[in-house]
Amino acid sequence: MDERIERVFTEAYHDVAVQFERVFARLFPGGEGRLVLTDPGSMLTTGLDVEARPPGKKIKRLSLLSGGERSLVAVALLISIFTARPSPFYILDEVEAALDDANLGRLLVLLEELRDSSQLIVITHQKRTMEIADALYGVTMRGDGVTTVVSQRMTDVARPRPA
Repeated sequence: MDERIERVFTEAYHDVAVQFERVFARLFPGGEGRLVLTDPGSMLTTGLDVEARPPGKKIKRLSLLSGGERSLVAVALLISIFTARPSPFYILDEVEAALDDANLGRLLVLLEELRDSSQLIVITHQKRTMEIADALYGVTMRGDGVTTVVSQRMTDVARPRPA
C-alpha cells in the first residue's frame, strides 16, 4: 500500500511542480516559482515548500510577500493542481479579492482557459470576474427582509475580454 501511495504522490507532485512553474510565470511575468519537497528521500512524510520570486525580488518566504502576492501564489498553486489533475468542476470563493487590476486580468485569462475543460463556480464581488461568466446567480433582500435568488444567463450578452 505504501509503495502505491508513494508512486501516486510522486507522480502527482512532479506533474503539479511542472504546472506550477508554468502558471507562476504567467501570473508573475518575469518571476519564478517552484515547489520543493522538504524531505525528498521520504515521499511518505515529506513536506512541501512553495518558493516564490515575483519579478524584481529575491526568493522569499510566502509570509514576507504582500497580501496580493500571497493570494496570487496560492491561486497559482490551485490552478497548477487543477491543470495537473483535472476535475469536472471547481468552486472558488473570492480567490481574487486581494488582487489589483493587472493581476486580476492575468488570473481571468487563466480562468477562461480552465473553463474550457471544467465548470467553474466562482463566488465573487469583482465586476471583471462577473463579466466573463456564462451565468450569474445572486441573492437580494427586499425591504421587508425576504431574500430572493436572482439569475441571469449571459449567453446572449456581449462580454468584454479580460485585459
